[in-house]
Amino acid sequence: MTKKFSAGIAGGAGYTGGELIRLLLQHPDVNLTFVQSRSQAGKLLHSAHPDLIGDTDMVFTEGLEPAPDVLFLCLGHGEAKKFLSAQTLAPHTRVIDLSQDFRWQEFAGTTDAAGNARTFVYGLPEINREAIRAAQNIANPGCFATAIQLGLLPLAQAGTLGETYTTGITGSTGAGQGLSPTSHFSWRAGNVQAYKTLSHQHLREVGESLMQLGAREPAINFVPWRGDFTRGIFVTSLVNSDKKEDELIALYEDFYRDHPFTVVSRDEIYLKQVTNTNKCVIRIEKVGAKLVVHSVIDNLLKGASGQAVQNMNLMLGLDEKTGLHLKASAF
Repeated sequence: MTKKFSAGIAGGAGYTGGELIRLLLQHPDVNLTFVQSRSQAGKLLHSAHPDLIGDTDMVFTEGLEPAPDVLFLCLGHGEAKKFLSAQTLAPHTRVIDLSQDFRWQEFAGTTDAAGNARTFVYGLPEINREAIRAAQNIANPGCFATAIQLGLLPLAQAGTLGETYTTGITGSTGAGQGLSPTSHFSWRAGNVQAYKTLSHQHLREVGESLMQLGAREPAINFVPWRGDFTRGIFVTSLVNSDKKEDELIALYEDFYRDHPFTVVSRDEIYLKQVTNTNKCVIRIEKVGAKLVVHSVIDNLLKGASGQAVQNMNLMLGLDEKTGLHLKASAF
């Protein structure tokens, strides 16, 4: 019998932590050995995630023992770096951080309490798969960043990405589990709002990835929206292109041919195709000189915890699809 890898989660009480617990409990090659939470220590996991009742009798811990093969950090932005600097992790422990603390190249490293250095690789498998396989530490991409990048990467590699106008709408889980005025049901229901116009924090990581493929510093004009639903992201990008629609579809299909979770559709797409899955589905439309690229993901899976498990699989030498054969909610 093949020995299973061990995994632990730090900060497991929120949405991304809950999704990771669900995925890892069902993963055939991994044992979830602990879920740490300072606010929930000593309580059953299903006290914070009631849907887990009957699935596990694990309780939240205060510490990070036993030392796991993979440690997932599901902490708030700005907290992951502080957390790591206060820990002395075992040398063999790989780290996958789901915050934005290490996504930018300028801030892709830190040291732990013993002075041991950790350098992070940006964990978008569609461009960094080989680097992820060899990495000790991964900075998991942001949700909007993932959806935008997957819609634009083939154009960047082809050298045809010009100024881009992008809109995207996200569900309420994208705001995290902590309550805020815009996450209350009474505010979200029947409501839509633009926010962080042209200034969303994910734009920087999008730009770095596009330049990694040879694009000049791209002008991405991004307007995000808060939507009246719980999970999912729908992004639409508009660029000028002199290529025919069939050429563009072929370009995208070729780029993603070996990437199992990113699919190019020749039909109209919608959120329920990807909700509760690790998929990104892309649709190309061409009207005159205007190219419109639509991309949809589940913000908590391909945009967070599912992609983190995909990265873990690559780091551990597993098939990247392992534990991620998930069912979409079609109706």
